[in-house]
Formats: sequence, C-alpha cells, structure tokens
Amino acid sequence: MRLIGNIIWFVFGGLCMGLGWFLVGLLMFVSIIGIPWGRACFMLGGFCLWPFGREVVNRRTVTGRDDIGTGPLGFLGNVAWFLVAGFWLALGHLGSALLCFITIIGIPFGLQHLKLVGATLAPIGKTVVEV
Repeated sequence: MRLIGNIIWFVFGGLCMGLGWFLVGLLMFVSIIGIPWGRACFMLGGFCLWPFGREVVNRRTVTGRDDIGTGPLGFLGNVAWFLVAGFWLALGHLGSALLCFITIIGIPFGLQHLKLVGATLAPIGKTVVEV
C-alpha cells in the first residue's frame, strides 16, 4: 500500500515539490551561512518524493546524543528559518492539506502534507526515518 501511495504522490505533485525543495537547497548552498538550511532542504526534498512509510523525527532521539543542529545553535537556526521561509511554506502545505481533505481519496495525501507542515516549521536538527 505504501508503494502505491508513494507512486500516486510522486506523479501528482511529489516530484514538483521535491524538485522545489532541492532547488531551494542549492540556493542555500551558495553561501556558507546557508549550508545548514540547504542540508535540511535536501532532507525534506527526499521526504517529499516518497513520504509514505517515513517520518521526520528529532536527530537526538535517533542518535541518542546532541549535535550542533539539536542544540542552541539549531534552535537559533530554526527561529531564523521560521521567520524567513518556514511560516510561509507551512501555510502552503496546510492549504494543500485542506484541499486534499475535501475528497476521501485525498485524505492520506492531506496527512502527508500535515507531516510536511511540522517539518517545514523547524527543519534543523531533524532527520527522516522509516516507520
């Protein structure tokens, strides 16, 4: 079922969304300061391509230790991201989720958009794991 959901998602918007995240990630890598956000954009881009059966979690829960993205600098990075881009991207995903919830067939896709809302608000210090 996950494979079918991922294929439908990929064809009807996942590819465009993933490529958009990858493009933003490349733009972030232009400056040294933007590298952490670029890395997060590539992680979310991969998640946008195949979201079913995967989840975004805090890296601290996966590795069991803190790193630069899960500490105070990661928090500051997430605040900067939220103010510049995260809020607007989250609103876009929330709007897409609400549109998907109109039909019964769209409910699983709306749930994936809601996962992306949470990841879009604060992507620094997160990673994608298989469920």
